[in-house]
Amino acid sequence: MQQIEVSIMGQSYRLGCPEGGEARLRDAVAQVDREMCAIRDAGKLKARERIAVLAALNLAYVLSERQAAAPTPSGTSPSPSASPAASAKVDELAAADARYIDQLIARLDQTLGQDGHLI
Repeated sequence: MQQIEVSIMGQSYRLGCPEGGEARLRDAVAQVDREMCAIRDAGKLKARERIAVLAALNLAYVLSERQAAAPTPSGTSPSPSASPAASAKVDELAAADARYIDQLIARLDQTLGQDGHLI
């Protein structure tokens, strides 16, 4: 596993990254950085921990909206009467996204544990 250096809200972090996953991890870091900076720049919060929690909630909400709107093989959003195969595909995609988010959280926890700083 390779290590990459990233910055979130001006704070540097060294993260473990699986081979071939650097672009996705950097994209995720960029999303988190944008979200946290937007919350900070709105001027209502200054505590990094609270900003991080709100950013995580905002990103999780966006992800759940995408999953709910995920197109089925026919190109339409799944409905309650969608075929079992279409529903299974949406569930499979949601599970893959959840695993990816869990991996990112584990990497952040590992890095923060070594760093001793809160986000």
